[in-house]
Amino acid sequence: MTPHDIWAPLAQGQKPQRYAPGQLIYLQDTDADVFYYLLSGTVRSYISSESGEERVLTLHRSGDLMGEASFFDGCPRVTSAAAVTECRVISVDRARLDQVFRSHPELALPMLQYLARTVRLLSDHVGGMSFRPADQRIARHLLSLPSLPDGSIRSTHEEIGAAVGTSRVTVSRVLGEFARRGWLSTGYRALRLLDREGLALFAEGGQKL
Repeated sequence: MTPHDIWAPLAQGQKPQRYAPGQLIYLQDTDADVFYYLLSGTVRSYISSESGEERVLTLHRSGDLMGEASFFDGCPRVTSAAAVTECRVISVDRARLDQVFRSHPELALPMLQYLARTVRLLSDHVGGMSFRPADQRIARHLLSLPSLPDGSIRSTHEEIGAAVGTSRVTVSRVLGEFARRGWLSTGYRALRLLDREGLALFAEGGQKL
């Protein structure tokens, strides 16, 4: 299986639920008795403050899992998720997951790896990512995004800005500098990381622009 369809067994024999743009899929602080497999579309995952402010955590694309961290730790959800485009989504409860693991035990390790990536992403935000300079926040966000089979990352400047709390103009300037340094190349609605080590060193404060 390719990385894009590795979770396809979760959908076998299951009827997807459709969500319209803007429709809520799950809500922060509610019980997580299921997690979700996104068959198609785009979903934004975000954190809300008590004052009602929102910070986009990531944008999920087709093939992603959503809400799995709270599902596994048994605690209330720490994020909300809403459809950006029309979506088809499979919900997975514990009985269904047990059934899939019995038939496909090889999925256990990828599931743990996916969960670890999600926890790292949450830790970046909860642990004070917002207090880093904008260019470092952008670098860390880019490194957290999954790559497509061709190695590219699909994300617009507006989406990156929303995820890290900065303007599209700032994102464009920073990405241009990253490209000049050879860390990435830019294209229409897509990026390609060319030097992950260099970008990671900068993200941790080891270099200056």
